[in-house]
Amino acid sequence: MDFSYPKKEKLKKKNSIDMLFTSGKSVSKYPLRLVYVANETEDTPLKIGVSVSKKYFKRAVDRNYYKRLLRESYRLNKSLLLDNLDSKYSGMLFYQTKDTLDFETVNVKTKQLFEKLIQAINDEKNR
Repeated sequence: MDFSYPKKEKLKKKNSIDMLFTSGKSVSKYPLRLVYVANETEDTPLKIGVSVSKKYFKRAVDRNYYKRLLRESYRLNKSLLLDNLDSKYSGMLFYQTKDTLDFETVNVKTKQLFEKLIQAINDEKNR
């Protein structure tokens, strides 16, 4: 199992991010939200970006701390997505609360969010 988060899996292209916010779908599991879109033009099966709002954490050091938490929880749980998704996706992971949660809580919520995402994608395909 690969627990890395290499540069090629990071969502950076402006076109991909714009497409994500114009035509993407969303799933939420408090305090996280994931906006995703099928993206067959990408070279990797999954590209993820993370974001923490300045609205909730004014100091950059706090925003960076929660971005590190999100990246780490994604890195540890991305195998859930890679094992269950058959096409290529891009997504953006958001931390959407001013509550200060520890890593264990964020990690559990990330797992629940990924399971909810897999269920939503499977429901889409079955329609």
